[in-house]
Parts: sequence; C-alpha cells; structure tokens
Amino acid sequence: MSVQPETSAWLLLSDGTLFKGRSFGARGTTGGEICFNTGMTGYQEVFTDPSYTGQVLIMNSAYIGNYGVKNEDIESDSVKIKGLICKNISQRYSRMTANDSLEDYLVQNNIVAIYDVDTRALVQHIRSKGAMNCVISTEITDEQGLKAELANVPDMDGLELSSQISTKHPYTVGSPNAPVRIAVMDYGVKKNILQCLADRNVYLKVFPTKTTLAELKEFNPDGYFISNGPGDPASMDYAVNTVREILATEKPFFGICLGHQLLARANDIRTFKMHHGHRGLNHPVKNLITGKSEITTQNHGFGVDPEAIKDNPNVEITHINLNDGSIEGIRIKDKLAFSVQYHPEATPGPHDSRYLFDDFVAMIEAHMVKSKSVKEEVA
Repeated sequence: MSVQPETSAWLLLSDGTLFKGRSFGARGTTGGEICFNTGMTGYQEVFTDPSYTGQVLIMNSAYIGNYGVKNEDIESDSVKIKGLICKNISQRYSRMTANDSLEDYLVQNNIVAIYDVDTRALVQHIRSKGAMNCVISTEITDEQGLKAELANVPDMDGLELSSQISTKHPYTVGSPNAPVRIAVMDYGVKKNILQCLADRNVYLKVFPTKTTLAELKEFNPDGYFISNGPGDPASMDYAVNTVREILATEKPFFGICLGHQLLARANDIRTFKMHHGHRGLNHPVKNLITGKSEITTQNHGFGVDPEAIKDNPNVEITHINLNDGSIEGIRIKDKLAFSVQYHPEATPGPHDSRYLFDDFVAMIEAHMVKSKSVKEEVA
C-alpha cells in the first residue's frame, strides 16, 4: 500500500458553494453531477455501478477505505464515478481477503477524490438545493479557474450515457443447457443482476444498446430483460422504440431502474429529473400487490411521473416508496411486463427484493408451458 504526499483539494458547486479539503486518490481535476449515497458499506460495488457514470459521489459513511478493495467486489470492469467526496479516509485496511487499499485503487483508476470535507453539511445542502454540477481539483486553486472548469461539465438532464458504457459485443452468461433463455439489453447492467438470473438456471445473452429486435430474436429468447444504466431516459428514444418492439412480441419482460423508466416511456408515461434522487441501501418500499414492505437498494436520479400514470388505465402501480410516495414499480395489464425502480440484486444491500427474479423466471416458465400447450392443440 502506498501513501501519497499530502495535497490540498477544492470542491466547487455550481451554486458557488466552495469547500477546501485534502486530496485522496489520483491528482488532477474532475467534474460531474454531485449526488450522495446513504449506505454505510459496499463502497467498491457502488463505485463500479455503471448507473453512477458521470457523477461525483458523496459517501455519507464517516470512514471510507477501512476494509480495502477486493477483486470480486465489483459491478463492472472499471470504476464508473467521476469523483469521490468523503469525510474521513483510512490509510490502513483490516480485511484479510482484500487485494489492495482504496487509495491505490483510486489512483489505478484515475479517480480524483477529496476528503476532510463536512459531508453532513454538504448532504444537507444538496437535500435543500437539489442535485447540481460540481468540480474537484488538486491543481486549480483559484475560484475563477474552478468556475471555468465547471462550465465544461455537461448537465445530466438530457444526457445520454448508456451507449458510452454498454458492451460493444454480445456475450453469454450461464449454461447454454439451461431450460430458460433471456435476452438482456445492456444499458449499463450490473454484474450481480446477471448473476442473480444465472443462479436461477437461466442462460443469458447480453446485447449492446443499439441491437435490433431481429438480432435479439436470433437468440430465440423466452423472455427479455432491460437493465439499469446512467443518464436521462428522455434522451433515449432509440431504447424506447426497442422496448415497444419487445413488448409487441408478447413474451415476458422485466426492467430494473433505467429499464423501469424505459418501460414507462414506451407506454407514453413521462419521466422527470428528481430533486436529488434516491441512492442508498435503506429505502423502504411497499409492494401494493402483496401488502408487504421491503428494504431496498436504490440508485437513480430520474423517476416516473405519477400524474401521467393516472391517464393510462393500462398501467398499474405495483410498488411505492414509503419515504416520499414515489413510484417504485409498475406492470402493464395487457402484457407480461413489469419493472421496478430499485435494485433487487442488492449488492451491496439487503436481499428483501430478490423474489422479483423468481417472479420473472416463473412468469417465463408459465408462458413457455402455455405456448407449448397452444402449439400442441393447433397441431
């Protein structure tokens, strides 16, 4: 483990709020939309979540880095956050299975970070003022220079990012002898979502963002999964059109996070930029079908417009957030299609919601039996 020389760092928000702290990780300048995660653990899984692309992350936990990093604790092949903000960092780590320190990990991935910042005050500020762009720098020391750098940071509202991080070539997960085949649209999919499906004896083929329905059908899937991902769903008309085409196949459909928003937009339901989003491991959600509640892992800055759903009798709200009443799940009444805004794979986080993968596979199996029966009757 290497420890870099002490260096000052500055954090400037687009509303002019300025923080001075100390550098941790790579040296340089970075910028993006500032957001915060309320989780107390699982920082490596969070940093590698593709849904964080383009964002500078505040970790609410008092200490970061105390258990190092491990090669297996990743959700993608690289760190996806643009920058990191925290209160305290640990130069030592105690986990015996760790492969490296967080400091070295951030340096290797060229992630600029700042610590010794009053993150409690910063999070309260974001809760009050809303999400906004920011810049972190270890090399620009004057406010005017930071403002000039901040002006180059693109707004998340209207930003399309999925095509930048999606797989470039299709690949498979699971056994080709599995009885169920699912085509996965990768808009920024997390590895543990794929693992949760593969664990249920499913064979997956993961496709790039711009894959056509004809190409998907060549895999002969029994169902379709639409992944999570970063950016504004309103900027993804190409993906909305793909979802509409998939729905027309009448095969089972499941969407998570961005996939949830795309399903809504494919049914003419608006999405909107949230004030500061939901990110953490402790969001309570109520399942309106079963009446049960679950603690969920979440990471999203856009939501589905509840007013638009009122005008669409074919869409049913299945889950709501118990903190603010926002929409957490929907189903399409005349299709085998449903989605949730949160992350049932929950890595990190509680596993209350993993039943949704079971529900999806059971839906596919029931549809396969019904389709076989119909074919036999016709024959």
